[in-house]
Amino acid sequence: MATDNENDDTPGIHGGSVRGRIEGGAEGAVEQLDDGLVELLTWVLDTETRARIYIYLRQHPDSTSDEIAEGTGLYPSTVREALAELTDDGTVTRRKRKSAGAGNNPYEYVAISPSDLVADVVGDVQDELNTVFNLDDVLADRTSDAQPVQISVERPAEGAADDD
Repeated sequence: MATDNENDDTPGIHGGSVRGRIEGGAEGAVEQLDDGLVELLTWVLDTETRARIYIYLRQHPDSTSDEIAEGTGLYPSTVREALAELTDDGTVTRRKRKSAGAGNNPYEYVAISPSDLVADVVGDVQDELNTVFNLDDVLADRTSDAQPVQISVERPAEGAADDD
């Protein structure tokens, strides 16, 4: 049975409100998840800047470089440089923002889906693992075509939601 102060902001037995402790715990869990995701994507995308931009674009597709800079807290010049690299790599796409009036229409950016991102990285990871497995051949200056590691990625079925 719930007590009256579990649903309000009055202090609990251990100090602070029950609601405050629950909200604080939830915020901490989200922060840890965000940090872990940024760390993983930093490994995949090479830099934390690129990882933060990718995450922002997955949450806010069709954003301009200025909107990304504002949303991530990164310098606009840093964002523009990283977006150019991400576009060259095929990790993000861009198109001109449509506007009814005359003037300079900025580019809008969209990040590829996580499944496409993983599929793009798999070949590199597979090659690096095979190099490790064939290290004796490399050190002995022998050539080997052995590929003991093969990684395959299944893409979502056509029409399946890909919002994660």
